[in-house]
Amino acid sequence: MTSISISDVLTIIFVLVDDGCEMRAMPQAKSQRGRKPKFTDSEVLTLMLAQDFIPFASETQFLAYIRANQLDLFPHLLDQSQFNRRARSLRMSVEEIRRFWITQKGLLKHTNYLLDIKPIPVMGYKRHKQHSDFLGSAAYGYCASRKMKYFGYKLVTISTLKGIPIVYDLVPANVDERLAAETVTGHLTYCDIFADKGFIGFEWQTELFDQTGNLIWTPMRSNQVSQNSKGLDRWLSSVRERIEGVFHELQNTGRNLERLLAKTVHGFCTRIATKLTSHLLRFILHHDYGMDVQTFSVSVSGAF
Repeated sequence: MTSISISDVLTIIFVLVDDGCEMRAMPQAKSQRGRKPKFTDSEVLTLMLAQDFIPFASETQFLAYIRANQLDLFPHLLDQSQFNRRARSLRMSVEEIRRFWITQKGLLKHTNYLLDIKPIPVMGYKRHKQHSDFLGSAAYGYCASRKMKYFGYKLVTISTLKGIPIVYDLVPANVDERLAAETVTGHLTYCDIFADKGFIGFEWQTELFDQTGNLIWTPMRSNQVSQNSKGLDRWLSSVRERIEGVFHELQNTGRNLERLLAKTVHGFCTRIATKLTSHLLRFILHHDYGMDVQTFSVSVSGAF
């Protein structure tokens, strides 16, 4: 392993993003009156994704670091307020890039996937919500596994067995888990989807199979009449560890999913989309270039 500089990482991300924008022929952010901005959309998108690899607590600190150390790469760098507005205007472009990379890497051609839901608080549980932008969108909920009451959303994801989320959605925290799952399972057909006990329900699983051809596999409760074979239970137990690993990596690498510090629904959705796209980008950099952006190192075989 050899070390790799942050400037090299930023350059590679820019090339991948710019190529993705061109190949998808994505519409640019809604144009404003006046001259065309010198700081391009590809540059904004590059920094949005790179922010998850360079650990600063806030966007202001991250941009200050870029201004102090990487201004040669981004000579027309925006101030924090301008950057934040441009980032929010490019939320759908981030999602388009994520979908393009997923298709390009063939991640939708698998037949086995993982399904799980993660609670995402957006405000303090007892904090007054009357003047919050999240009022009417987020809701009060309860996470049984963590014994946690919270105000926010549920992030429901379908991931590959290697832990790459391919489909996701945000639903209010009070939505039933099985109803939440229906927002993402409809994107797949005739697949085996492994989940936890929260998705048990013969009638619901049968209805889902009739609609999509997807089979939901879960451990059985001890008081159920029908039980899985011991071999299947061992397999489901190992798969469950992978499911937990997906959210553990999302939670503990880069910006914390539960502390995205967004003040509006639009800003929050932008940061969720960016987080999941940067997570996919981490996989691409490792798979295609042998790069580990957690340690900023690259294998000799993956040297570019």
